[in-house]
Amino acid sequence: MAADDKVDHKAEELKGKVKEGVGSATGDENLENQGRNDQAKSNLKQAGEKVKDAFKS
Repeated sequence: MAADDKVDHKAEELKGKVKEGVGSATGDENLENQGRNDQAKSNLKQAGEKVKDAFKS
Protein backbone atom coordinates (compact mmCIF):
# COMPACT_ATOMS: atom_id res chain seq x y z
CA MET A 1 0.00 0.00 0.00
CA ALA A 2 1.31 3.41 -0.86
CA ALA A 3 2.45 5.47 2.08
CA ASP A 4 0.10 8.32 1.22
CA ASP A 5 -2.86 5.90 1.20
CA LYS A 6 -1.87 4.64 4.64
CA VAL A 7 -1.76 8.18 5.97
CA ASP A 8 -5.09 9.08 4.37
CA HIS A 9 -6.83 6.01 5.78
CA LYS A 10 -5.36 6.52 9.24
CA ALA A 11 -6.38 10.19 9.17
CA GLU A 12 -9.92 9.18 8.23
CA GLU A 13 -9.97 6.70 11.11
CA LEU A 14 -8.77 9.34 13.58
CA LYS A 15 -11.34 11.83 12.27
CA GLY A 16 -14.01 9.21 12.94
CA LYS A 17 -12.75 8.68 16.47
CA VAL A 18 -12.88 12.41 17.13
CA LYS A 19 -16.41 12.67 15.73
CA GLU A 20 -17.51 9.73 17.84
CA GLY A 21 -15.95 11.24 20.96
CA VAL A 22 -17.46 14.67 20.42
CA GLY A 23 -20.84 13.15 19.65
CA SER A 24 -20.67 11.07 22.80
CA ALA A 25 -19.59 14.01 24.94
CA THR A 26 -22.31 16.30 23.61
CA GLY A 27 -25.05 13.68 23.43
CA ASP A 28 -25.26 14.00 19.63
CA GLU A 29 -26.07 10.46 18.54
CA ASN A 30 -25.99 11.41 14.85
CA LEU A 31 -22.42 12.71 15.09
CA GLU A 32 -21.41 9.68 17.15
CA ASN A 33 -22.81 7.35 14.48
CA GLN A 34 -21.07 9.30 11.72
CA GLY A 35 -17.79 8.81 13.58
CA ARG A 36 -18.35 5.07 13.84
CA ASN A 37 -19.19 4.92 10.13
CA ASP A 38 -16.03 6.85 9.21
CA GLN A 39 -13.96 4.41 11.25
CA ALA A 40 -15.62 1.40 9.65
CA LYS A 41 -15.03 2.76 6.13
CA SER A 42 -11.41 3.45 6.96
CA ASN A 43 -10.90 -0.03 8.37
CA LEU A 44 -12.40 -1.59 5.24
CA LYS A 45 -10.13 0.48 3.01
CA GLN A 46 -7.09 -0.52 5.08
CA ALA A 47 -8.06 -4.19 4.88
CA GLY A 48 -8.52 -3.94 1.11
CA GLU A 49 -5.09 -2.40 0.71
CA LYS A 50 -3.54 -5.14 2.85
CA VAL A 51 -5.11 -7.78 0.60
CA LYS A 52 -3.69 -6.03 -2.46
CA ASP A 53 -0.26 -5.92 -0.81
CA ALA A 54 -0.45 -9.62 -0.01
CA PHE A 55 -1.00 -10.46 -3.68
CA LYS A 56 1.83 -8.20 -4.80
CA SER A 57 4.38 -10.03 -2.64
